[in-house]
Amino acid sequence: MTGLSCRQIVEMVTDYVEERMPLPERMRFEQHLAYCAPCKVYLDQMRETIRISGSVQEESLPPDEREKLVALFRGWKARK
Repeated sequence: MTGLSCRQIVEMVTDYVEERMPLPERMRFEQHLAYCAPCKVYLDQMRETIRISGSVQEESLPPDEREKLVALFRGWKARK
């Protein structure tokens, strides 16, 4: 069983958080987190982002803020 790279951790974090990862992969993921503080911080940031974003409703955002968010997502997607 080989270890995971930080890049792989980033790619797998959604499946981990949503508990859609098979047990062997989950164990490898958690083994990496045990020695990689930056990936643990990244996981914590993703969990916090999910927690916060779950409480934001589109209707609660002012129209100009909504447009800023849309522009950010478009820019992010264009860079990928």
